[in-house]
Amino acid sequence: MLKYRLSAIIRFILIKYLFTCFVCVCVCVCVCCFRAVSMEGQPLSALSSPALVVDIDKVKTNAQRMIERCQALGVQLRPHMKTHKTLECADLMTAGSRRCIVVSTLAEACFYADHGFDDIIYAYSLPFDKIERCAALSEKLDLFQVLLDHHDALQQLKRRPLKDGQLWHVWLKLDCGNGRAGVLHSEPEALSLARAIAGTEGVELTGIYAHCGNTYSCTGVEQIQAVAQDTTSCVLQFMEKLKAVGITCKSSIGSTPSCSHPVQDMSKLSEVHPGNYIFYDVQQSMIGSCSLEDVAVRVLTRVIGHCPQKDQLLIDCGWSAISLDGAGKLPTGYAIIEGHPDLKLSSMTQEHGRLEPISGHLDYSKYPLGTLLSLIPHHSCATAMMHPVYHVHSKGRLLGTWNPTRGW
Repeated sequence: MLKYRLSAIIRFILIKYLFTCFVCVCVCVCVCCFRAVSMEGQPLSALSSPALVVDIDKVKTNAQRMIERCQALGVQLRPHMKTHKTLECADLMTAGSRRCIVVSTLAEACFYADHGFDDIIYAYSLPFDKIERCAALSEKLDLFQVLLDHHDALQQLKRRPLKDGQLWHVWLKLDCGNGRAGVLHSEPEALSLARAIAGTEGVELTGIYAHCGNTYSCTGVEQIQAVAQDTTSCVLQFMEKLKAVGITCKSSIGSTPSCSHPVQDMSKLSEVHPGNYIFYDVQQSMIGSCSLEDVAVRVLTRVIGHCPQKDQLLIDCGWSAISLDGAGKLPTGYAIIEGHPDLKLSSMTQEHGRLEPISGHLDYSKYPLGTLLSLIPHHSCATAMMHPVYHVHSKGRLLGTWNPTRGW
């Protein structure tokens, strides 16, 4: 009898404990949801800093302009996902088709594949440790494509045939002057590798892929278009070499500067693959790809300290929130401080930034502790990578959040 009563008491305590835990979890979830919902419609100043904010109106405009530009050229737009890595931007860039995209990591490829995207190019020189993952995507999707620029990579594909007679879809990475990756267009090795890909059982030469990243050293439309023309001409000449040996395939070039100011010969290509244009940044405005008003992202930060002995302000944005990219390239330091052309983001540690006057001395009465400042990043890709969530707004009022994928 005593044993039964003890057992009943223990059951009662356990049930009560579990019920209490359940209630606590429900309350926590409700509180979190309420907080998330309650942010909608609030001003940007309601956010904790540092925070990456995205102007949805500018994003939509940037996406639509590129779509219309490519339609006018008569080429397929294959947007690159590496700047934003979100579903929302991908939908805007593909006009809702969820087809024909480029990624720079397999994490991105899997993320988009899991959400219904197809016809994906993994635009990265084929890493041998990731071939099994590439094979899995190739066997899962209608069209998953890899990039290579070396005979050894082709041999790796030969050793891993796909099931059910499926083909490896391969793009040859061509270096047309960018100098970062790819086989040089003018070298006999380029044609030799293309012929080897086309002649390998279980492998298809899908296209020739070139990145005109040398546009990033340009200033002004004339220089951008000169590089775009050189890259396009190199690719088209290489396509003629392929045609002469009986090989036909697609052709694609890309960079945001070249696709923001395309040359007419680009209409002879199959595709173009820009990416940064969805956000743009200070770097693109300096190159001449866009105006500063087109930049869709900002990092919000607050003044957290006065340093009169150094004539500096301390802010809560370090390199973990805006990156060190662009050092020495801007008179305003690592970013443009919006509305404060007299300030410079002179240095950063992991969690702190230091602002100082470009000339003269700081008037600390203009920057009391807690002052909210808006930083326009030099490089939006590097900055976006620092943030696990983007806060989306329209005309300064919060609409919600976007969650990018991460990893390699």
